[in-house]
Parts: sequence; structure tokens; C-alpha cells
Amino acid sequence: MKLNMIRKGIKDVWWRPYMVSGAKFSENDIPFCPTTATEMPALILTYKEAKEMYRKEIRRHNKDFMSLAYVCFYADDGDFDSFKGIWFRSSHAYKVLSHFAGIITPDFSLYQDFPLLLKLWNVYRMRAFGYWFGTLCGHAVINNVRWGTSETFWYCFDGIPENSVVAIGTVGGSPRKLDDRERFEEGLKELVRRLHPHTIIVYGSANYKCFKELEEQGITILAYPSKTNKAFAGRVKK
Repeated sequence: MKLNMIRKGIKDVWWRPYMVSGAKFSENDIPFCPTTATEMPALILTYKEAKEMYRKEIRRHNKDFMSLAYVCFYADDGDFDSFKGIWFRSSHAYKVLSHFAGIITPDFSLYQDFPLLLKLWNVYRMRAFGYWFGTLCGHAVINNVRWGTSETFWYCFDGIPENSVVAIGTVGGSPRKLDDRERFEEGLKELVRRLHPHTIIVYGSANYKCFKELEEQGITILAYPSKTNKAFAGRVKK
């Protein structure tokens, strides 16, 4: 890792230098984001759900409320990434997120048809936001790991500590769809090979053979139901 260098003359619009003050960087210029969480989440909410809870409590004049939930970003990027989203309005995002027990770092997309520089920028933003919120602001952070096809492997695991806890999402595509399953399992194996996590948090279903195989290797798999899982379970019960 190389020490952070201040790039004078670059405006604080796109790469948010204040978020990476004092950070170390990988050879690919991805900031290192330490795991600052010391306990596993009691439950996990999406950022959209967290905002709804925040607004509800503020309307009740309960400005000091605290939730035991962690906040994740396993949702459509439009729910948290726009000019009014967490990156460009980080101060507003902080007002919301500081009322929760911790976060799983943002899940900016790495779609196959994205240009390489956009994918690199999204990985940069995942780690930078996590470093800022965890190391600089003093909150609990667990790293989300997002990969695309195998051509992303040379940079998508950068900035995440080894022998730690990581989080992944199985909502949307990933192993649920046969077309995505091979790519997902290839990336999961690469994650384990490179990062050696002792625990993997799964937001969504973990009822897949690949996770059972990891448990047999001694890796703890902790599954948290997604909003879709909970809605489907409710319909089944009826």
C-alpha cells in the first residue's frame, strides 16, 4: 500500500479527497478500508428503508433515536447514487446513517458493459465512503464486495482487509439466475482465495450449494433476509 498524497488543485467534486485523508492506497489507487465493526449486525436495512425510518423519527421530534440495524446498499443504484445521493450529498447521508449501528459499504454497480474507468471509480467510491464513515467518522463498517466478470478481479478486491468479515448481496441477479450463477460462483471463489474471510454476510438467500461448500471449509455464513425475501415469505404464509 502507498501512502495517500494530496493532489493540489483538484476540486473536491468527483473523488472526494476529504474522504480518504490519511488512507493507504493499492497499486490501482483504491483506498484501503479497514473493518471497524466489532459485532455482527442484529438486522440489516436498505438505505431506502433507513431514510424512511429517519424521516419518521424526525417527524416525531425524536432526533436522538438510534437503531440496532446496519444499513446496506443492495438495491438499484438510483436509490442511493445520483446528484442527490450519498456520494454528492455525503453530509445528508451522514445525518441519516449516524442513527444506525453501522453500515455495509455502498454497492455501486460493476456492470459488464460499463467502461473500465467507471468500474474503477465505483470500486474507489465503495472503499472511500467506507473509510470516511468508519475510520474518519468513527462508525462501524463492514466491507461490501462486488465483482463483475473475471476481468474485474485485478482490482475489485482491492482495499479490503484479509482474514476479516465481508458482505455480499444475492438480490437481483447473482446466483438466483442460471445465467449469472457461474459468474457469481467464480467470483465468490476468487474472493475467498484473495481475502480469506472468516465470515461472509449474505444479504438475501444463502440457500445455494456454493455457500454450503464454504461452511464445510470453516467459513461462517450469516444470511440476512432481503426486503424481497421478507415480502415473499409473507405471501407464502397467507
